Amino acid sequence: MTRVAAIDCGTNAIRLLVADVVDGSLTDLDRRMETVRLGEGVDATGRLADAALARTFAACERYAAIVRDLGAERIRFVATSASRDAENRDVFVAGVLQRIGVEPEVISGDEEAALSFAGATRGLVGGEPPYLVVDIGGGSTEFVLGTSAPEASRSVDVGCVRMTERHVRHDPPTREEVQAIVADVDAAISRAAEAVPLGEARTLVGLAGSVTTAAALALALPEYDSTVIHGSRIPTSEIARVSDELLGLDHDARAALGPMHPGRVDVINAGVLVLRRILDRTGLPELLVSEHDILDGIAFALAEG
Repeated sequence: MTRVAAIDCGTNAIRLLVADVVDGSLTDLDRRMETVRLGEGVDATGRLADAALARTFAACERYAAIVRDLGAERIRFVATSASRDAENRDVFVAGVLQRIGVEPEVISGDEEAALSFAGATRGLVGGEPPYLVVDIGGGSTEFVLGTSAPEASRSVDVGCVRMTERHVRHDPPTREEVQAIVADVDAAISRAAEAVPLGEARTLVGLAGSVTTAAALALALPEYDSTVIHGSRIPTSEIARVSDELLGLDHDARAALGPMHPGRVDVINAGVLVLRRILDRTGLPELLVSEHDILDGIAFALAEG
């Protein structure tokens, strides 16, 4: 048995998984998320904001205490889209090292894609390969096609935070703002398709908070329940319905939805639009939802040395 701690810091959230890995299987000891919005303003300024760094470092201190108390033998901290883009990422790296004791790895989009694929597909029940794993984050979206391992991947700079900051000025968003998001997303999907043959996919596996929240709403869950969401199969038509309904709600109405995490209220429309356009582009009839993602991929990689 190996006890590992995986931390994933993206544009919107920082997440922690402490788990025991035995014979290629994970047993969660602690899995949690905090919305720190590290990437706030990065698309416009190219820099990590002081307030965003302060929120992230405070979460790092809390995570360090959990990792220490649970006695993790190996720790890996992975940083993704926002910290790839920021010119002052050295401040971020130094702050994480001071608090967690390991240097964050500002990984490439390709490595992020590979870790997401491994986490999502190991032990996956249902669906027919090849799988198209789509990880919709705050700043970027990863596309990975493969069967037992990644065969093609591409990361593109469309995510729920980036698209919201770039295009949305009204609540609910105007038709013109929605059209601007769709145009950006469609162009990004076309860029991804240059490297990833989307038409070969037989199953679309969706990851991350925008996807799981959309699934929870499609399932009409009164509150977020990962045990019900994981492995659910949501018709493409239901994702379109959820998207249309969300686009008609203001902030307070979205916040009142039972499965909605407070940190996703202002960015959920853009995230679900990304998912919707990907489903439309592939023509696949349904979405297979996974609660296992890059954190699980990191944990497996740590245990395997």
